This record gives sequence, structure tokens and C-alpha cells, in this order.
Amino acid sequence: MAYTLQQLSDMEDIRQVANRYSHGVDRLDPDWMKSAYWPDATDDHGIFVGNAHEFVDLCMVSHLPWRSTSHCIFNHSIELDDDGIHGTGEVYNVTYLFKDDSQVLDTWVGRYLDEYEKRGDEWRIIRRVCVHEGTNTSDVARMAIDSSGFRQGAFDRPSLGRPIGPGSE
Repeated sequence: MAYTLQQLSDMEDIRQVANRYSHGVDRLDPDWMKSAYWPDATDDHGIFVGNAHEFVDLCMVSHLPWRSTSHCIFNHSIELDDDGIHGTGEVYNVTYLFKDDSQVLDTWVGRYLDEYEKRGDEWRIIRRVCVHEGTNTSDVARMAIDSSGFRQGAFDRPSLGRPIGPGSE
């Protein structure tokens, strides 16, 4: 299928929405995470169904037991409607959650089913449904390397005011 430059630009903007969501939840940055949703958006995450911005506030607390999380988003299918302001998408996700108080790794596998809306020049999620495929909890042992010189998982949490990239310490 041939896409117009506008459609390609819109699809990249939508991919950046998914990236902002993942970055925001992993860095416990509510502003970044909320920037993926319209204020009137809804999110059905199984344990929570309601306003997406309220879901973000819940995440800022519910993710505290983990010293770090990595929402890895993979295949991202996007369908744009002919009206140029609506679209749908499906994003595959594997999330690695490292417990703060033990050497335990929780792994979550699933998909996000999204409806997107463009207001002005900006795309955001207007409706999200989270589909759970599976979870796993396992004990993890540290690799046999000296990792003490590396910045650890909580280094950039919370990120309020912290720039992307190495930035200041």
C-alpha cells in the first residue's frame, strides 16, 4: 500500500505516543505518561477501567514495588481512518519488572488495543484496552560481572526535570 507523506507522518506521531506511554510508566513520570492520552481518554487495564489520567495516577503508586521496569513495545500495527483524525492500533508488549526488595523478576506479556484521535496537529490515545497474554515470576541471580560501576535501574526515577539522555547527575 502506498502512503501519503501526511499518513506516514501521522503513523510516526502515533508510534511516539506509544513511546511516551512506555517512557512515562517506566520512569514514573506522570506528565510523560499522561501526554500519551487525551484528558477524556479511557483505559481498560483489567484492574482499572476508567479515565486514563486517573489510571496514570494509579500507576505512579502501583509501580513503586519495582526498582525498575522496562515496557518493551514491539509490533505496532496502525490503521488510519479516511477522515484523517481517527485511527486504531495494536501494540505488542513485554514488560520486565524488577522487584525492589529482592532478586525477583516479574514478566508481563500482552497487547494494547488502542483508538487514536488527532486534535489539531497532535495524536493521542482516546481509548485503550490492555490484553493480558501471560505472566511469569522468577528468581534472578546477578550475572558474574562487576556491575557496580553501572547506573542502576532506579537511577532515573522519578524523572521530573531530568532530560532524556545522559544529562546532568
